Amino acid sequence: MAINQIIIDELVEDEKETVRNLLVESYQQYEGAYTNPQVWEAYLKNIKESVDNPDVEKILIAKSDDKILGTLQLFLSSEKAYQRPELQIFSPIVRLLAVHPEARGRGVAQELLKASLDFAKSQGVDKLYLHTGDKMQKAVRLYEWLGFKRDHTKEFMNNDILVKCYRFDL
Repeated sequence: MAINQIIIDELVEDEKETVRNLLVESYQQYEGAYTNPQVWEAYLKNIKESVDNPDVEKILIAKSDDKILGTLQLFLSSEKAYQRPELQIFSPIVRLLAVHPEARGRGVAQELLKASLDFAKSQGVDKLYLHTGDKMQKAVRLYEWLGFKRDHTKEFMNNDILVKCYRFDL
């Protein structure tokens, strides 16, 4: 898939189904890492429903030639992102960063994350957070390459999985 200029925009209603499908296609690669099929199905259901989450502040999409290549969601606090007020995060949080498998390695995730940093700055805060797990090693390398640092104080357990926190200081 040749990619011309990547444009970052906000999701509009008639793009929701395309983004829902992109999320599923992007996260499908992790299915084999789940030993319990019910846990995987619940995760997939959560991913699909996330596009309609009333707590999301903004859903960004990356487009090239009117084709949606990637997406991510932005929340304004840990309570809105995870229903975890105890994490005490009151800065934007990136969730569900996804790039279509055919568009990977072409800077789509970088552009989405740069737009997220711009969003955080526009909110007058000095940090941007995201959470990830050990299954997502390529994503972790990208976050660290972009300058995100691990923040052990904002991590939590989800069932038996450590959800690692990364923070970008603006």
